[in-house]
Amino acid sequence: MGFGVSGSTAIIFLGVLIATGTLYTAAAGTAETLEDAHDSDEERLLDRRNTAITVGSVTFNNSTPNYPTDVNVTNTGTTTLSVNDTSMLVDNEYKDLSSAPSVTVDGTSGTDVWAPGETLRVELNLDDSPSRVKIVTENGISAVNATPNEVNV
Repeated sequence: MGFGVSGSTAIIFLGVLIATGTLYTAAAGTAETLEDAHDSDEERLLDRRNTAITVGSVTFNNSTPNYPTDVNVTNTGTTTLSVNDTSMLVDNEYKDLSSAPSVTVDGTSGTDVWAPGETLRVELNLDDSPSRVKIVTENGISAVNATPNEVNV
């Protein structure tokens, strides 16, 4: 065997070595990305399992034309929620909490933190008396009150 065969074998071996290194780097990066995505998914699932809310009361005043309505929702889970990421549907119509006259968490306005055990109170002005109120948290957990209480003041 001459130098040509030995040289070409060395070049082929070097090429295989470089290709294997590149393949390993790509495979390791992909595996790490998949593992991170799986961990994030597990964290979201845990947050969903630990989230619970209860609509305590929905009251509205029928004696004025703008139907002032108070909605009280308690965070009964162990996950701290975001007020800004909470949605409200009144009679299947989305209500933007940022445009509500008053949004408080245990009497504090302007906060985004809704901790476990605290009550979110939303005051709305509606065009008609509500018959169903649904609250949806940032991770999809919801609670419904289908029996609003009418008060005449």
